[in-house]
Amino acid sequence: MPVKVIESSGKLISVKITAKLKKAELDRMQAIATEFMKREGKIKILVLLEDFLGWERGADWEDVNFQLEHDRDIEKIAIIGDEKWRNLVLAFTGKPFRPVAIEYFTPSQLEQARAWIA
Repeated sequence: MPVKVIESSGKLISVKITAKLKKAELDRMQAIATEFMKREGKIKILVLLEDFLGWERGADWEDVNFQLEHDRDIEKIAIIGDEKWRNLVLAFTGKPFRPVAIEYFTPSQLEQARAWIA
């Protein structure tokens, strides 16, 4: 499974994405995050990109309903992945256009990412 929750404790949910991200998998993870928000209130999200290959072509990636409905329920998003994905991932997340604090870290900065998200 290319997307899975690897940990959820307190107000932090950690997700691992491997291979190519498909829209259906993103939708499933957003549904899980929504349920987590209902239980925990405002949350933080840690995303680990491992052997990431980008996004499925031809999907409806323009759908921003999750952000519009839930940005107020997300405090921070930390993304950890190879440097080569930094700009594309930050563009995909809409970093400059969202009220959510979003930061990108490389795998060697894992502890820095954990400290920032805490």
